[in-house]
Amino acid sequence: MIIKSFELKKKNLKDKKFFLLYGNNKGLIEETIQETLKPILATNIFSYEEADILKDVENFKENLINKSFFENEKLIIINRVGDKFFKIIEDIISKNIDDLAIVLIANNLDKKSKLRTFFEKELNTVCVPFYDDNLQTLAFITQKFMRDKNINISQQLINIIVERAKGDRINLKNELQKIESFSKNRKNISIDDVLNITNLSENYDISELVDNCLSKNKNRLIKILNENNFSSEDCILILRIFLSKLKRLTKLHLELSNKKNIDAVISSYKPPIFWKEKEIVKQQVKALNYKEIKDLIIRANEIELLMKKNPQFSINITTDFIISSAI
Repeated sequence: MIIKSFELKKKNLKDKKFFLLYGNNKGLIEETIQETLKPILATNIFSYEEADILKDVENFKENLINKSFFENEKLIIINRVGDKFFKIIEDIISKNIDDLAIVLIANNLDKKSKLRTFFEKELNTVCVPFYDDNLQTLAFITQKFMRDKNINISQQLINIIVERAKGDRINLKNELQKIESFSKNRKNISIDDVLNITNLSENYDISELVDNCLSKNKNRLIKILNENNFSSEDCILILRIFLSKLKRLTKLHLELSNKKNIDAVISSYKPPIFWKEKEIVKQQVKALNYKEIKDLIIRANEIELLMKKNPQFSINITTDFIISSAI
């Protein structure tokens, strides 16, 4: 069964247990899961990557059948699925397992996709495509956010915020949270304020690169490096973001020497660490001790000098530094 994303909240979905959400609009997919599906499906939620399940399919299916998750009313969310998962989900659905709901999340699937065709045609499954947001939709989201938070801001600034998000709902929401925090101590927000506290969309890949390096997530780090063509100009920006995050980790470790609760330290940190960053920051604190952070700061400064002396090799120098820092 095909349902458009904006129709989901209007539909009675309580008898539906299997969903395929596909498309490039990751922000809207995430929002739909949080606001629409989780409240009606289950409170006991387990997340997987397709690649991890494919390593031992029989064990995964056996756990579902034998109720090895120790919970009733389970919601299983499986990310980055493709047609390799078609036979698996077909088999699971045929077994009519009680108290089980599954949400599959995929990138764009063409019309020939077996997975997409199956979810579109079956009456007991739901297939939802998620298309990219246009500027008008993002502007509406921004206007509503400002109105709900009682933030006085001009249409010109709304347009700038939307433009800098580059069509990405997740980027937009991150920036709106920054503006909300910033506005608590300001009556008015200027163009310079918006330009200073928001990021260009292109910087998100760089931030994610550095985050995965500092948390020593080598697999994800290599994937980001392979998927992006960073320029020589990006290299200085990578190091600046790298140093900024290292300085934050230094302060967090100093706070931890007084308070032993890492969650409390992260929550009380100033300027605030936004909720989407908290888990990766926690991983970074655990992955690097105080001495390692200080050593990385020294190395990063040395690398910056080396790049300035050899700009023609800046990409190779930066890549080598990032990979070696994650080992």
